[in-house]
Amino acid sequence: MTKHCRTTAATAVAGLVIAGAHFIGATSAYADDVTPSVPPGTEVSASPPVAIKADSPGLKLPQGGTLAPSKVLDMVEVVEDLGGEERRQETNQTVMMALQSEVMFPEDSAVFNAQASARIQAIAQEINSQKATAVRVFGFTDDQGSYEHGKELSKKRADAVQAELAKTVTNPSVQFDVRGYSEDYPIADNGTEEGRKKNRRVEITFPRGSGQ
Repeated sequence: MTKHCRTTAATAVAGLVIAGAHFIGATSAYADDVTPSVPPGTEVSASPPVAIKADSPGLKLPQGGTLAPSKVLDMVEVVEDLGGEERRQETNQTVMMALQSEVMFPEDSAVFNAQASARIQAIAQEINSQKATAVRVFGFTDDQGSYEHGKELSKKRADAVQAELAKTVTNPSVQFDVRGYSEDYPIADNGTEEGRKKNRRVEITFPRGSGQ
């Protein structure tokens, strides 16, 4: 059973509707269940907006009216399993899979448990099907303990996931970007154990390709 969380924003410009939502994460904010974390330097730009002629008679602008700058906003769909252990987020350009650390690692460890490999191999198979050539693997912790320890642990966990992915990803030219962000970019409230559990995660992101 899955819980579907969808978010769509629409901007109308004289009858032209462009649907979607583009989110940029910030270290000082969180949004439970719907907003992805986007660490600096990893944003994916949306496609250029469709050109609109201001003098087109079909626009029917009121006298003295002017067009606002056009925008294209990405559509974001988030699907999370009932226990919150796995979270899938898709835009028109990327797929992001987030796995809670508890389903892969013992507490305060970067050594896989027995179930972790199968989950990661399934993601690797999707990377193959999408013919992705660039994969980001980012680790995150909650805000418990020191920032420095969280940085080290989140990077080690991201490294472990990347190494497991590499066993199944078949394209030898795939470039991996592996980072650890400690408690930065939370997606839930660190003030509750439920929120901290969601924040302890590894995110695997890759572009949508011709495989679907």
